[in-house]
Amino acid sequence: METPVPGGTPKAVRPSPLSVDVVVIGSGPGGYVAAIRASQLGLTTICVEKERLGGVCLNWGCIPSKALLRSAENYWFLKNELEVFGLAADNPRHDYGKVIARSRKIADQSERGVQFLFKKYGVQQVKGTARIVSAPTASAPGQVAVTGATGEQIVLAKHILVATGARAKVFPGMQVDGERVVTYREAIASPVQPEHVIVLGSGAIGCEFAYFYQCFGTQVTLVEGADRLTPLEDGEVSAQVEKSFKKLGMNVRTNALCTSVVREPANEANGNKEGVVVTLQDGSMLRGSHCLLALGVTPNVEGIGLEQAGVTLQKGNWVTHDSSFRTNVPGIYVIGDVSGPPALAHTAYMEAHVCVDRIKGLHAPDVDYANMPAATYCNPQIASVGATEEKLKADGKKVGVDYLVGKFPYSANGKARGVGASEGFVKVLIGKQYGEILGAHIVGHEASEMLANFVMARSAEVTAEHFLHTVHAHPTLGEMMYEAVAVALGKSAHI
Repeated sequence: METPVPGGTPKAVRPSPLSVDVVVIGSGPGGYVAAIRASQLGLTTICVEKERLGGVCLNWGCIPSKALLRSAENYWFLKNELEVFGLAADNPRHDYGKVIARSRKIADQSERGVQFLFKKYGVQQVKGTARIVSAPTASAPGQVAVTGATGEQIVLAKHILVATGARAKVFPGMQVDGERVVTYREAIASPVQPEHVIVLGSGAIGCEFAYFYQCFGTQVTLVEGADRLTPLEDGEVSAQVEKSFKKLGMNVRTNALCTSVVREPANEANGNKEGVVVTLQDGSMLRGSHCLLALGVTPNVEGIGLEQAGVTLQKGNWVTHDSSFRTNVPGIYVIGDVSGPPALAHTAYMEAHVCVDRIKGLHAPDVDYANMPAATYCNPQIASVGATEEKLKADGKKVGVDYLVGKFPYSANGKARGVGASEGFVKVLIGKQYGEILGAHIVGHEASEMLANFVMARSAEVTAEHFLHTVHAHPTLGEMMYEAVAVALGKSAHI
């Protein structure tokens, strides 16, 4: 908007400030859910997003990656398992560019879904980069400056909710160039299939990409600094995943800390093909065409005015907060990945609900992080909740925790054998004194779908004996959860 100046050039006029109850900075799973929930509760709400609605999860992470993994599973089945089912398909092949294009289309649909929900619930979207100018006080709203394509806009709000998420962690000596050395952000949208990719890190992102690439014929070397893959999971789960990955033809390196990743020009050592060199702490070197960094995430706290507003950051730059997600500065809240581990979309969903309900003055139970499920969608899938056996053994030495173990293999389940998915197991850890479910670990087909049964049981404080009173339909994969509990109690009739 411009106004004429007599005898001179037009003078720009700053837009009038927007005034709302809540401004949400970031529209990932935490941000968009918080904005919608606030609007549902009658709070006028603006959500500021600098890129695409839905954040990393809907656009470059959770959702499009599942589309890629489904394509990988189908292709591997056609190439390697179809004949077992009495079927045949001549010369199965793939178009990598179309595989990527399908996942991008699904990401686009997801973003449009959030746009629809914003419109439905009256959430106003402002596109741009947000910076906190001042925190809300008893006498004045907080100010957030949003810089977009048309300049700067001021948003006045009684409550400022930060949900800026996190990005891939990059260590010194590992310079991302977006072509040969990449993070999930570049890898998930690139139509170019790598010839030999070195994946650094075997958490969820590393394992999912490693499986995806290997299924499509890319040679994968999966490198993990810990002594086993998926080091946050139960040890027996880690062993099963490594066995399964090696069966696919994947190279696996554990106890292998990386010190540098450099791009390498074509030479005799790499077969006259441009690529990368990964140097490990023991001095050994790995060569590949590409390197994917999957070494965790770091919070997006830079440039949004947190420190200037007096908000305290803890070690790792995660934003400090209480159980209501209030920072140390009144009127400023934080949820999602930027608030600290676990960096999971469903964690952000729950934090959004609790935070906004409490802003409104409603009762909301604390987020139960001890009962937060985790899932990795490679094949076999990994799903877990609660304590690992390693944790219980360590606790037992300290405070005398005594527990029972129940383990039931997929190979003993009729439905699993029928669908050709007999790899993996269900493992449950049960307190010996009270019969509570201390932890549950599933590795195998559709593990992520089954886990909710154990999560609900833990949330409702269902004992092992009561769990066995629940009838599971036959034949189902879910029967294995019943059987694992029965094994722990010495009551299984199927193993």
